[in-house]
Amino acid sequence: MPKLLFQGHGSYRLTADDGRVIYIDPYKGKGYDLPADLILVTHQHRDHNQIKRCAQKPDCLIITNEEALEGGRHNDLNIGGILIQAVEAANKNHDPKQCVGYIITLDGVKVYASGDTSQTKQMESFAALELDYALFPGDGLFNMNPDEAAECARIIGAKHNILIHLKPGESVRKKGEKWDAPNKLIIEPGQEIDIEG
Repeated sequence: MPKLLFQGHGSYRLTADDGRVIYIDPYKGKGYDLPADLILVTHQHRDHNQIKRCAQKPDCLIITNEEALEGGRHNDLNIGGILIQAVEAANKNHDPKQCVGYIITLDGVKVYASGDTSQTKQMESFAALELDYALFPGDGLFNMNPDEAAECARIIGAKHNILIHLKPGESVRKKGEKWDAPNKLIIEPGQEIDIEG
């Protein structure tokens, strides 16, 4: 069964059944010791792109917003059976031409890594994808606040919704307990869970 480790802020790690390791937006917390097969970066703000924190296999593939948006479109990639679909991410602090989210499918589990964003038009199409997990920012400073994140969760309809990327010092548990999102799942920094489709 694949696993998700929430490292903190907007950083997390996925581990596939076969042991392949994916880091998303490395920056905060611990757990960068497993050598990466793949690193995904949603945009180039320093709290999302600390690639050097990650141990890396010699053939590690790094996909940033630049590769994801190559050719002026949101690209899809199949990396040894792990599917990566770049999707819209945007708000007044994040230029849609320089930011993406990702839908990652591994071992039959679909994970929406929203990156830094507010509600986007494309989210309306996500319900048809039957996502298993969706991770949303909720700081209300540079991204949507928890109320908007809850509305996005209702639009997207994932089986499990996770609030991350809060204001500095905010408790994930306290904020998560008050979060009015359907199917919410509270994961604290440093916690790893099994994920399933």
